[in-house]
Amino acid sequence: MKDPRDVVIRPVVSEQSYSLLDEGVYTFEVDPGATKPEIRDAVQAIWPGVKVLKVNTLNRKGKRIRNRRAFTYGRRPDTKRAIVTLADGSIDLFEGN
Repeated sequence: MKDPRDVVIRPVVSEQSYSLLDEGVYTFEVDPGATKPEIRDAVQAIWPGVKVLKVNTLNRKGKRIRNRRAFTYGRRPDTKRAIVTLADGSIDLFEGN
């Protein structure tokens, strides 16, 4: 089994994802090879007391980046996001350590 911290990389903090927090919906950047059951198990392992109701995933293509000096192009990496809906419990993403 994979380490849960290798599956869930980081939370996505944007205006849209922040507005969904009140409804119990959290957005995470996850490993591109992770499956929905792996994401569900990882979220429940990282935050005990949280029950995951539903997991939706989406793949995002990396943007094409132009090099200023030479006329060459590169790419940002492709990413995968998981939108996790909780049945009960909550996740404190902004806890101070």
